Parts: sequence; structure tokens; C-alpha cells
Amino acid sequence: MERIRIGIVGTGFGALAHLPALQHHPRFDVVALASPSSAAGIARERNVPHSFHSCKEMLEGVALDAVTIASPPFTHHPDVLSALAARKHVLCEKPFALDVAQAQAMCAAAAQAGTACGVSHEFRFIPQVQAVYELVRNGHLGAPRDVEITLLRSTLRREERRPRGWWFDRERGGGLAGALLSHLIDQANWLFGKAPERFVGFSRTANPQREDQTRTFTSSVDDGAAALLQYSDAVLARLCADATTAVESYTLAVHGEQRTAVASGATITQIALYTVDHDATDELACTPSPYAAFERLGSNVPPLMELYDQFARAVAGEPNQLPTFADALATQRVLESVGYGV
Repeated sequence: MERIRIGIVGTGFGALAHLPALQHHPRFDVVALASPSSAAGIARERNVPHSFHSCKEMLEGVALDAVTIASPPFTHHPDVLSALAARKHVLCEKPFALDVAQAQAMCAAAAQAGTACGVSHEFRFIPQVQAVYELVRNGHLGAPRDVEITLLRSTLRREERRPRGWWFDRERGGGLAGALLSHLIDQANWLFGKAPERFVGFSRTANPQREDQTRTFTSSVDDGAAALLQYSDAVLARLCADATTAVESYTLAVHGEQRTAVASGATITQIALYTVDHDATDELACTPSPYAAFERLGSNVPPLMELYDQFARAVAGEPNQLPTFADALATQRVLESVGYGV
């Protein structure tokens, strides 16, 4: 089977998670990295043949089949459009865009390019989350009525020191709504196979004054965000992401008229799954990811490798479960109601 030559734009999460996922994937060859300052050094360390300062330079300087855009959100729009203009297959990190207008432009460019395009919502591929999806789709829970998805972290508490950078800048796409609530919105839409009919959201900044190792600075982004969604079949979804709590946890609960399914644990990648009805609570065993052995490289690596399975199928024109640009546009509309990008 022909291997896919791919370049990665961005050496933060791109080098931390996408690079090991791709270097251990049977369908991909990573041939280039692009980043304004660190691509050359990381390419040498990780045996990547080529490095460039920008996506544009990479597209002009090396033969590629596909591009992963894992750079900060404020570069997604120009980098995706450049890759599509060059007729490359594209996988873009979330948050997809800074606003709905950018998301619409990228969707239009993807339709014109006719290449495989997807968004990096790898948490669809956690085994227990996949199992909840199957329970919903096969009617095991009865008519679904309510879904709650909550992700709590401690990384933005007042005493936590994080370096000042784009992540704390609203205009450059920073903040928890884009970083984490986007995953929860995508999960809810994916579970029910549609975008919500109505939605409302809000965000807040509990700790605007922050410190890094050298100075005090003001954060202009949210450190907590929530959304309420209503779907056409009378399903409600309540979503919350917060990074200012002492306890870290993830919970996905789908409440149906016959049963409830609950997937919960300390992190989104380390969860157990239960079904609950009037008579019993049962823990369900889930088949591990085929890439579970690569968790030693990072907790995001196995679900990313499964995401890249679907990307490879899309590139080959085969049926696939890749999160699409259209999915990302639906998520962007909800993010806008939360206050992201406005």
C-alpha cells in the first residue's frame, strides 16, 4: 500500500503528539516540519528529512501528499488555504478557526480543492467514547434525552504558573473554549449525528491576573466555558470545560428513557464505562485501542493514530469516520455563542 508523504506545521503539540503518532503509523512518512524558530532542531532530533520556517515555504520546498496544521489557531486560516491551494490533503487542529467567517472560507476552499480534509478531534476514538456512540446508535439506551459532558482540569488555577504567550491572548485564539470545549461540542454533535437546532453559551475568566517565571501579566481569555445545546429530536446537551478546579476529571453521560451510559475518569483518555438502569449498574469492558502500546509516547498518541487511520482512508477515497470541516463549522458556530472569536 502506497505511503502518504506528510508535513507538519507547528512544533508544539505537533511535535509532542502528531509527530510520534505519524512516525509510528504504517501509512505515513513524515518528510517535513515547519515552524518559525524550532523546526530545524526538532527535525534533526527526530530524523525528519526537511525543515522550513513556514507552511508556505514547506509547500514550495518539498513534495507532499498531505499536511497537518498543528500551529496556533491564528495561523490555521492562512495555512489551510495555502495547503488547499496546493491541492494537498489537510488535517487541521482545533479550534478550527478564529471565527465563523474563517471556518466558512476554509470549508469553501476544501470543496473547491476536492482533497481529503479533516479536523483533529481525536477524542472521538477513545474506546469507551466509541462504545457510548454505539450504545446511542443501536438504541440500547432507549430514546436519548439528555447528555452531559464535563471536563475539569487544574492547570489554570491562580497558583499555576504558565508561560505568557498566544494561549493567553483572545485575539490569537487562546483560551479554554477553543482548546477544550470545542472537543465537547464535537462529541455531542457526533453522538447524535447532527448540529444542534439551538444553542447558547458563556465563558468567564476567574483568574485574569497570572504569573510566569519572570513577570505578572493579564490574561484576556476564558479559563472556563459552558454551552447548552438542543437537537431536533428533543435531546439536550450540557457541556462544561473548566481549568480552575482542584480535581481533574472527565465525564460523559448519556441519559436515555431506558438506560444511562456513563464514561468517567481522571482524564479523557483514562476512563471506565458503565450502564445504569432501574435494576443494576454494569461496567462494560471495551476493546483497547489497536495502538494502545504507543501510550508510552503520550496519552494523545493512540487516539491520534486511530484518527490518522481515518485520514488515510479519506485520502484513498474509502469510507471513513474522519471528523470533517463541516463538523468543525458546526462547532465554530456554538463556540461563537460562547464568546470565542467575538
